[in-house]
Amino acid sequence: MSRDLSPYVELERAAWAELARGARQPMTEAELEKLRGLGEELDLDEVQQVYVPLTQLIVLRIRLAETLHRATERFLGEPQPERVPFIIGLAGSVAVGKSTTARLLTELLANQEKSPRVALVTTDGFLFPNSELERRGILHRKGFPESYDQKALLRFVMAAKSGAERLEAPIYDHLTYNVTDERLVIERPDIIIIEGLNVLAPPKTRGDGSPGLAISDFFDFSVYVDASSRDIKKWYISRFLKLRATAFANPASYFHRYSTLTDAEANARAEELWDTINWPNLRENIATTRGRAGAVLRKSSDHTVEWVRLRKL
Repeated sequence: MSRDLSPYVELERAAWAELARGARQPMTEAELEKLRGLGEELDLDEVQQVYVPLTQLIVLRIRLAETLHRATERFLGEPQPERVPFIIGLAGSVAVGKSTTARLLTELLANQEKSPRVALVTTDGFLFPNSELERRGILHRKGFPESYDQKALLRFVMAAKSGAERLEAPIYDHLTYNVTDERLVIERPDIIIIEGLNVLAPPKTRGDGSPGLAISDFFDFSVYVDASSRDIKKWYISRFLKLRATAFANPASYFHRYSTLTDAEANARAEELWDTINWPNLRENIATTRGRAGAVLRKSSDHTVEWVRLRKL
């Protein structure tokens, strides 16, 4: 096989931006500010040059799925049930900016022609409650694959792909660091974005040796937000220091005890959390799924996307 052959198409930022040249700027600075995560450097140029082309690609995939649905009806010779939601998986490390990417894509897709109903579901809601994690002795491994109710998450995705008109997903409270009793209710969605650390994980093998199902088996498209682990660590520590003066300062916060740390103490604690929890999870469980994504957005040290890789069809 030629060394030049690859199952991917990789475009530098300038070439990627050219794909949407002439497209209108889809939002204002005020609208973007509402979507921007803590410590994110996302600006309107980034939206125009990176996320508008990505949105256009996803819209193209959705239209092709609709065409395939109609072609299948003709092939079978009878009307089929209404097309099920187009599901997008979005993965990446803690602090890499995937939540901001998910919120931005939700907004951009919802503002397309015909105003599709777009729902954003985060897998944090499918974490086991803290009481259950403590019972299992894995509270310190929150965010690792075993800390999620994988069966409940799979049931949710399968219900969506079965055409359920009403879906419910649990809601996570980052202030209390726990799952709540509230539910996100989704009515007849056209598009569902599922964002989380491990959404691209491959299926596990069952006890009898047969392969199981993974939620990624039901994705129509997927995105992995990538960056150097050194940069992600730097962003994680920076975010921790900012949270110390904001969310952690709230007495109701699970992490309120960190609000009184000195700069040196906070930096040391953040490094410890990264080195013992977040880096092992990234190395062992998250980064290993990057090759399963349909698109990879690679960020540089300043948070901007420097290149985009697409899997060939």
